[in-house]
Amino acid sequence: MDIDRFAGGPPAKSHLLAWAEFLEATAVHPSRIGELVDLGWISPQRTSCGGYLFPLRDVYRIRKLERLMLDFEMSTIAGVIVVDLLERVETLESRIRHFEKLSNLP
Repeated sequence: MDIDRFAGGPPAKSHLLAWAEFLEATAVHPSRIGELVDLGWISPQRTSCGGYLFPLRDVYRIRKLERLMLDFEMSTIAGVIVVDLLERVETLESRIRHFEKLSNLP
């Protein structure tokens, strides 16, 4: 191995988590993660070895989903719909704030 290849410093920090890290960060059973992948609600990247890499954003989304499902006794599908709608509301509120700043409205 040529050590000079690494002279530029440590590798850049990734915003992706491997399968085991993702399971630990979300504290969710692997079958639930598999269900969410099958539904297309989360779309991890695939490694050349066939593993999964998940964006950090999905940790927050899954934690929110699990909290809603537990607190309101929702099914997975219902929870996914609610989280998606909450994300849309956040996006729309952000756009409204942006346009208010542009037009100098209170």
